[in-house]
Amino acid sequence: MKPLQNYYCGQWVAGSENGQVLYNAINGAEIATASSKGLDFGKMLDYGRTVGGSALSKMTFHERGRMLKALALHLMEKKEAFYKISWATGATRIDSWIDIEGGIGNLFANSSLRRQFPNETFCLEGDPVSLGKNGTFMGHHICVPKEGIAIHINAFNFPVWGMLEKIAVNLMAGVPAVVKPATVTSFLTEAVVREIVASKILPEGVCN
Repeated sequence: MKPLQNYYCGQWVAGSENGQVLYNAINGAEIATASSKGLDFGKMLDYGRTVGGSALSKMTFHERGRMLKALALHLMEKKEAFYKISWATGATRIDSWIDIEGGIGNLFANSSLRRQFPNETFCLEGDPVSLGKNGTFMGHHICVPKEGIAIHINAFNFPVWGMLEKIAVNLMAGVPAVVKPATVTSFLTEAVVREIVASKILPEGVCN
């Protein structure tokens, strides 16, 4: 049976063991197996921080926002393929609409937030504060991306929305992520991630 693959440090890798069997929720047919055995998670986190984080931190808020919009438009073009796969999770078209197009909608929504920020890699917070009598010494808060990596563990009933609504936030903030979908519906998540990777819209290492 075909194993699902994990996007790991810039390449697609299957687990070292057969893993859990995944079933079609409608007819009970076996779909695939899923496993993350053998993956070095420490290496994955380091790859995301150093490769993905470095790329994102060099982008301005406007660039990251336009990146999210481009990804949303790309995934909308592929949505019917996602709907076909989603049937096997046991979801109706309406259920899938909330999951698939609702998730993509989060990318659009977070993309629009770029208008609230400067076209810079940082933003100023509050007013400058004078720290010297003669105005020659002052302080001012600036906000820059965190240097870590976000880890998202998602629910089985939102294999698309659960991922996209979370990564939309951290990518807009300039932080990479590792996504762990629920295993039973991970075949749909894998299909979406394959489209994300294939689009080459996101910098390498941003989403793992």
